[in-house]
Amino acid sequence: MSTGFHWNELYAWHDTGTGSAYLSTGGLVEPEQHGESPATKRRLRNLLDVTGLLGQTVELSGREATEEEILRVHTPAYVERIKRESAAGGGDGGELAPFGAGGYAICALSAGGVIETVEAVWNGDVDNAYSLNRPPGHHAERDEGRGFCVFANIAIAVEHTRAVHGLERIAIVDWDVHHGNGTEHAFYDDPGVLTISLHQDGLFPAGSGLVEHTGEGVGEGFCVNVPLPPGTGDGGYNAAVERVVAPAIEAFRPQIIIIASGLDASMMDPLAMMMVTSEGYREMTDQMVALAERVCDGKLVAIHEGGYSSAYVPFCGAAVIEGLLKIDTVVDDPFIEAFRGIGYTALQPHQEAVIEAAAGRLRASA
Repeated sequence: MSTGFHWNELYAWHDTGTGSAYLSTGGLVEPEQHGESPATKRRLRNLLDVTGLLGQTVELSGREATEEEILRVHTPAYVERIKRESAAGGGDGGELAPFGAGGYAICALSAGGVIETVEAVWNGDVDNAYSLNRPPGHHAERDEGRGFCVFANIAIAVEHTRAVHGLERIAIVDWDVHHGNGTEHAFYDDPGVLTISLHQDGLFPAGSGLVEHTGEGVGEGFCVNVPLPPGTGDGGYNAAVERVVAPAIEAFRPQIIIIASGLDASMMDPLAMMMVTSEGYREMTDQMVALAERVCDGKLVAIHEGGYSSAYVPFCGAAVIEGLLKIDTVVDDPFIEAFRGIGYTALQPHQEAVIEAAAGRLRASA
């Protein structure tokens, strides 16, 4: 099993400025490090390095996405605005999506890194892969950046792969704790892309990602949402993968599966209220690897999205990498013993009700 890994130091140079949590500095928000900072990504990459996991992966290079590639998803007016504000010292993609001087180039680099990572798996250079890119992309819509996301990295890569390689069926599984609204919007009426989002109910964006949001027109039934209740832990997430994600993908039979690998459903994330541990992420990854082997010759790509606990993201990310490599645990999670003692991380009845509602939508559309 060969697993590719992509990182570019310039991702850490993406400048979100100062702020607090998800807000930029202003008014009563005293300046400190912005919540979407380089720390979580650098610490994940460093943990992989010092534990030897990085040496077990295949290094994947990247490049800037071209304007033509970005325009397959975003409007010309939006792309021109980002370029203009980037040259003028920085700006905001729209809603909570800040970037600094030269930000356009790094955002294009992040999108291009995802393109190259997906291509490496599709072309058979590696069996599966993880792209540790920044800024994230799953909230960005056609004409607006949202939630730290400027360009829709995965959507851009999907459209590139379809245009260049002729793929007809691609599945995207988004386990970031926030709803993958941007990816959903890009393909809401498209039967060639199955989008599945597991997320904390009602968190961000408000009012999106409801169970009844299932696509429209010829895309009806090709959008799946599982809005999990706050406090959902390993049991609920793994049940959602087993009972909703796996049946949907087995019915769709994609040629490749892409995971939007947000690590902000973790027990320690400051911007959400879920309870997933590194063991939970490993179990979900194991399920996804087995699923990909059943339906698409193992072609599986994980693209980094959110995750804001600099202490815990590295251990959750390492667990995902171990799962992709199909190896026993190398990185010992120093937090896990304490987390095992916390109650209600197993599947709870109110969580099961949501999962069953989503699974019922699948059965109704079959």
